[in-house]
Amino acid sequence: MKLYSRGQLLLFCGLSGLIVAVGAVGFGLLRIPHKADPMPVSAEADSPAAELWQSNYPQSLQLNTADLAPYAEDERENIVIYERLNSAVVNITTETVAINWFLEPVPQEGGSGSGSIIDTRGYVLTNNHVIENAYKVFINLADGSQFEGTVVGTDPENDLAVLKFSPPRGLELRTVPFGTSGNLKVGQKVLAIGNPFALERTLTVGIVSGLGRPIQTSQQHIIRDMIQTDASINPGNSGGPLLDTQGRMIGINTMIYSPSGGSVGIGFAVPVNTAKRVVAELIEYGKVRRGWIDATVVQLFPALVRYAKLPVSGGLLVSRIKRSGLAERAGVRQGSEPVRYGSSVIYLGGDIITAVDGMKTTTLADLYAALEDNKPGEKVAVEMRRGGETVQLEITLADREEVLSSGR
Repeated sequence: MKLYSRGQLLLFCGLSGLIVAVGAVGFGLLRIPHKADPMPVSAEADSPAAELWQSNYPQSLQLNTADLAPYAEDERENIVIYERLNSAVVNITTETVAINWFLEPVPQEGGSGSGSIIDTRGYVLTNNHVIENAYKVFINLADGSQFEGTVVGTDPENDLAVLKFSPPRGLELRTVPFGTSGNLKVGQKVLAIGNPFALERTLTVGIVSGLGRPIQTSQQHIIRDMIQTDASINPGNSGGPLLDTQGRMIGINTMIYSPSGGSVGIGFAVPVNTAKRVVAELIEYGKVRRGWIDATVVQLFPALVRYAKLPVSGGLLVSRIKRSGLAERAGVRQGSEPVRYGSSVIYLGGDIITAVDGMKTTTLADLYAALEDNKPGEKVAVEMRRGGETVQLEITLADREEVLSSGR
């Protein structure tokens, strides 16, 4: 009997396996995938995720739809949106100025957040708190390149800001398309892309948990109609996009409710309809022009209500109005009895504003929220208490910045 060496046996087995494999291919039992092979026409190839990919992704960067075949429809949807839009989400870092022991200004590392490229010229939408008090702003792209950006405009009232950087010639920027937040439903799927804890471009998935949430962001400002989501939002996600299943921006991730500082499934996003309303003004003027009642108002507090025996416990007392101003012409009455409170003088006896533009107004924050979307020159309905009566007036709004800068 002829004996074979170990090497000869291995060679023989390998050749035998190759012959079997070739035969199987010839009979159609085994198919070797090839990069050039198109995805076979099937329910998977015609799936919404595959259609979304082919219709929205640039031809030069399209993923072979066969690569999506092994995944469930929901997974394909997530993969497509991330691959298509992650390069349109930037990481934002800042530098601030501090004072050292020698009372000298020195730069120091600031915060970080996320942003969405909304225009191929280099405009980026983010949160105002991401770049607040920043001395320098740096915009970091998906390819690792970094650019120094400038702050084009800010809207602290809605916690939004627009930045600008100058992309070099030949660099084609991806952008996040605007969707709409007007037809959202609780329970619909949403996706968030951002840079949590400085980790590069992370995707989280969740649902719309609530709509129309009024969230107070400062003593004066309330953001109305916030979107609540359970998609994980963590420090660093701020300013990134909240997306629908078509890859359209429906919100700007802004904050979380968390006793620990990490995501516990309660995140909030500014609705994109608010952003669409203010972005153009931020780019053109650097700020948002808003209307205001040209009067000095005082938020009621218990001691004042008791002292003046007022008919309501909440509202805004009209202390003074501008002589021959828009409020006076509309019929608003100011106070006439001066009383000192701390270092201020309050005039009692004037009208008490209780609702503006259909919104109950018991605090200054309510007034800011009620007039957030109103421009100078517009007319609003104002409900007031005058003595024991309720009075309805229509008041033409003045420019808020001018009124507040004049001390009224």
